[in-house]
Amino acid sequence: MKSTPILLQTQNLRTACANCSVLELCLPIGLNDSEVSRLDTLIPQRVKVKKGASLYRTADPLRSLYAVRTGFFKTCIVSLDGREQVTGFQMAGEMLGLDAISAEQHACHAVALEDSEVCPIHFHQLERLASQIPSLQHNLNKIMSREIVRDHSMLLQMGNMNADERLAAFVLNLSARMSTRGYSSRSFVLRMRREEIGSYLGLRLETVCRSIAQLRKLGLVHISARNVDILDMPQLKMFIAGCHRHGPE
Repeated sequence: MKSTPILLQTQNLRTACANCSVLELCLPIGLNDSEVSRLDTLIPQRVKVKKGASLYRTADPLRSLYAVRTGFFKTCIVSLDGREQVTGFQMAGEMLGLDAISAEQHACHAVALEDSEVCPIHFHQLERLASQIPSLQHNLNKIMSREIVRDHSMLLQMGNMNADERLAAFVLNLSARMSTRGYSSRSFVLRMRREEIGSYLGLRLETVCRSIAQLRKLGLVHISARNVDILDMPQLKMFIAGCHRHGPE
């Protein structure tokens, strides 16, 4: 993995959670103005992370959780011989750093896939504030639960889906997350390389390329370079459900 560029911290910049474009997807959801202001005091300044830079690395001590404000990240585990296993992709409104809570040190790397910006939230201060604001504790629990559900969904894909279905499910997942953020659910740009998609889905690069060609041949998804166009959303969902293998009930 490339060396870590220096993180660029914005100077003299108050975070202002209340004015954030991804407020409805992040920790402050459902908090009143006073509670949002108290949470805002835990975020002294946003941090810019250049493309290719690590926000944190394996075994770094737990200091903060990081709310992604803009940009895109991957989390990955790097073996002793340098091989990388991608464990997830995070976008605006999602949280990084939850992997460090149990052991108080990070279990993976978090790397920016494009120039990004995060809001660091000091974890132990967040714990204290959450004990005073039940709705904040509830939101934190929901975020952690969402990560568990995402892991379970990934295990289901790995165990029960063939290569074409895994790629289709990956595209559909990105589509839903884009739609939640107000972007097109049918046309979007991949921030990750095909090799990274393959690592995440447990597929070789050549298998990913074959599956891309197969989904295009079936008239479901067209992927050119990093541009994705979903051609038939209903059929794509049926394809993931295995209807192409099992037929209608």
